[in-house]
Amino acid sequence: MSATSSPLPEALARIVERFQRRKDPKQRYQQLLWYAKKLQAMPETDKVPENKVPGCVSQVYITANLDDGKVLYQGDSDAQLVKGLVALLIEGLNGLTPTEIVNLSPDFIQDIGLNASLTPSRANGFYNIFQTMKKKALGYQLGMSSRELN
Repeated sequence: MSATSSPLPEALARIVERFQRRKDPKQRYQQLLWYAKKLQAMPETDKVPENKVPGCVSQVYITANLDDGKVLYQGDSDAQLVKGLVALLIEGLNGLTPTEIVNLSPDFIQDIGLNASLTPSRANGFYNIFQTMKKKALGYQLGMSSRELN
């Protein structure tokens, strides 16, 4: 973990460790594809403009719900590597409180080692997906309903 980042939530720390064990960029891509395969299907009815992540070359959709004070995300993308990024973020952030998500820095992407492997458009897409997830969490932190977030 980088010296400037705060401690990561447990699930995200496990993901970072998983990627750090893979020294070869090709292995990291394979890990992302593995995440993409295990991502739960998102209902087609949720693939609407309000849930689309802005600034992504790929089609990316993210929804968030608040359940017992914890944020639960769903997402999908039409590109497999981006779908893997979505799955990685969902696994790492699901079940956290809105405050935990809002306070999280995207610095962990460097710890994962993907920043050097991703094309600039995919790295930008990762950041946009992460920011969209944070924005939805911020809405819950501010007491907005899921309807108001969209």
